[in-house]
Amino acid sequence: MRVVAVSVDEPSVTKAHAAKQGYTFPILSDPDGKVLRRYDLLHEGGRRGADIARPAEFLIDETGTIRWLNLTEDYKVRVSAETILEELDRLGR
Repeated sequence: MRVVAVSVDEPSVTKAHAAKQGYTFPILSDPDGKVLRRYDLLHEGGRRGADIARPAEFLIDETGTIRWLNLTEDYKVRVSAETILEELDRLGR
């Protein structure tokens, strides 16, 4: 199992944010929104007119199949780690 995040921020911003929050997983920078568009996760002109990523969590298996996802329209709402762990258990991680 591997946790990876994708952000529209530049790498330097993403790196600083990860350090501040204590994140130890990779955060990939997608300033052009190519990956986010592919998954319909780019909110163009979102926050203060800047493009932002829609909050989302995916569980993707080794074949690239999306096994579970959580989408929200509110960037302040995030699914709990406990919920993700429950879904992983349900899927038989």
